[in-house]
Amino acid sequence: MENQETLSESWQSSIQEIGTPLHSTTFVVLDLETSGGAPHRGAGITEIGAVKICGGEVIETFSTLVNPGHPIPSYITTLTGIDDALVNDCPPIEHVLEDLLDFLGPTENVFVAQNAPFDLSFIKAALSLHGYEWPAYRVLDTAIIARRALTREEAPNCKLATLAEIFGAEIKPNHRALDDAQATVDVLHGLFERLAGFEIYTVEEALSFSAPKKSQLRKSQSIEQPNGAIDL
Repeated sequence: MENQETLSESWQSSIQEIGTPLHSTTFVVLDLETSGGAPHRGAGITEIGAVKICGGEVIETFSTLVNPGHPIPSYITTLTGIDDALVNDCPPIEHVLEDLLDFLGPTENVFVAQNAPFDLSFIKAALSLHGYEWPAYRVLDTAIIARRALTREEAPNCKLATLAEIFGAEIKPNHRALDDAQATVDVLHGLFERLAGFEIYTVEEALSFSAPKKSQLRKSQSIEQPNGAIDL
């Protein structure tokens, strides 16, 4: 009996050392639509879409329009189709945050987004403004993984529309949050297949593979996103 317990403990320890397999991890893939390029310039969230997946299967989805509390610029309406009339009767972000955090779930889950810093900047700003803390989720950025895993010949750029085309996403990106989140799910699954070619099978390995290099950190610290820039 003692030998069996020792073997079991050894097995559990070995699993922990290997890491968390991608195929058994819960990922929450999120996309936002916003009224501008940056929260510190007064832009707000106008739509949230998220898809929770595990083992290649969709568990559930989350989708809501959000009233940003200010007029939506015409160029945003042209891009997304979201205008003032569409969001006038929708909840403000402070009435959405608790449901969003519930959907994101425990910090064992992994947060995923295309160009994650953009989405995170809006979510963290909203949470901070309304007295919430950002849970310490691990974050995967499909754009960064694509830059590392795909050649320039395969992907001349790493925009969501380009990656969705490469991986044959069932839903084409259209600047609506849930559709774009669903397209990102297909991109993520395609990238996981590519990561296998690099012998990457765990969350920890994927995070290490996509971690910013020192030169990229210096560059990102010296370059600010242009005014009005919108995540593509």
